[in-house]
Amino acid sequence: MPDNPVVHRPRAVVIGAGAAGLFAAAALTEFADVTVVERDVLPEGPEPRRGVPQARHAHLVWSGGVRAFGALLPGLVDDVVCRGGRLVPIMGGMVSRAPNEVWFRRFLATHHRNLVCSRDLLDSVVRDHVLKDGRITLRQGATVLALEGDARRVTGVRVRDGDGTGTGAHLLRADLVVDASGRGSRAAHWLAGLGLPRVTEREVDAGLTYATRLYRAPGTTADGDFPLINVQANPAKAPGQGGVILPVEGGRWIVTLGGTRGGEPTADADAFVPFALGLADPLIGELLRDAEPLGGVAVTRSTANRRRYYEKLRRWPDGFTVLGDAVAGYNPVYGHGLTVAAQGALAVRDVLRRTALTAPGTARALQRAAARPVAAAWDLAVGQDAFYPGAADAPPTAVERLLARYVDRAVATGARNPRAMGALLDVMSMERPATRLFSRDMLVPMLFGPRKPHLAGPPISEAERRAARP
Repeated sequence: MPDNPVVHRPRAVVIGAGAAGLFAAAALTEFADVTVVERDVLPEGPEPRRGVPQARHAHLVWSGGVRAFGALLPGLVDDVVCRGGRLVPIMGGMVSRAPNEVWFRRFLATHHRNLVCSRDLLDSVVRDHVLKDGRITLRQGATVLALEGDARRVTGVRVRDGDGTGTGAHLLRADLVVDASGRGSRAAHWLAGLGLPRVTEREVDAGLTYATRLYRAPGTTADGDFPLINVQANPAKAPGQGGVILPVEGGRWIVTLGGTRGGEPTADADAFVPFALGLADPLIGELLRDAEPLGGVAVTRSTANRRRYYEKLRRWPDGFTVLGDAVAGYNPVYGHGLTVAAQGALAVRDVLRRTALTAPGTARALQRAAARPVAAAWDLAVGQDAFYPGAADAPPTAVERLLARYVDRAVATGARNPRAMGALLDVMSMERPATRLFSRDMLVPMLFGPRKPHLAGPPISEAERRAARP
């Protein structure tokens, strides 16, 4: 009898070992052997790396992302918590002021939770969970130079060891190439080089500058669940200024301050607390006044919302997909990038469970499926940032202004009604589409519900204030 034929699994190459790339690799292992190509040499533990400069600033994962993390990598969230992260109730574990300057009540009735930790810790845990899979090969310290193939099908990538400036490029063949290389992606240039049309791009730039400083958790705040403090900027009052205190592992606070054009924070350490005290509410500055800083101030100015509409191209090659920040990067203040990365990977997995990875048209289906979470996060971010002066080439349309007024009203309703808050958080957490804001849970309290007065100030208890005193 003849020997049974050997069935070869498809091969996939993922460009980038950031969150989007690793989530994509995890999703693809069900269908292919995966090679991840990363320019950096990755750290062994929760340490910073060159390719993720934004990791120094405050990060959190909304509950839609927490769900996606669990679906992709069971046990990941528990592992983050075991290593010092927290699952924080929204809004029960937060003291938060909305962009329209309404303070949210600390309702405990909703199921929503933020995953809170340093970005270095999260990335380390993700690497540990993904790269232990024997179906994944990591090629670090290597640079992808170009796509191999033509306008009909991508068949691999050209790779050079090191930073891409040397010689000796070689070919990595693949049935699917996924570009998850982040904001600096060259996918649009590569596709144009294959003869494909130029992709449509849009940028909305509020002109936000971030400044972040690490502090030792003051007083006894490291001993308990001290709330997140979040004072959001108001787009109606430019320059928009705000900040966040994120209590993280290791008895530390990550404090990130932000300001748009004309009101930017600086790298001057002596100006950090005065900037926080000068916000529309001085709570963050008051909590920092006697806290001990751990190092200097890190500043980032690359915060524009930038989207490439790959899913709308008239022609798309088989064997190629773009994910994560390579498709769209968002103003980090909204905290949706990690959620989109995980939900995009889930979208890839869902498509491949219905359609063969190597089938004609699969790559286009992947690109369109991954665009759905991108669009949801984009609308949330741009719906605010478009109102800052100079943010976009054209001012907001009448429809955009009408929707913004409705969202402000929805926020005001959610701030004093737990039922409406649940609907609002379903959307903000990227668990449900924006149409949830027009559900009975929102409309009934908005139109007919009891109208509690808005809070006169931040809902932080005196005991919490005392805990933060040295």
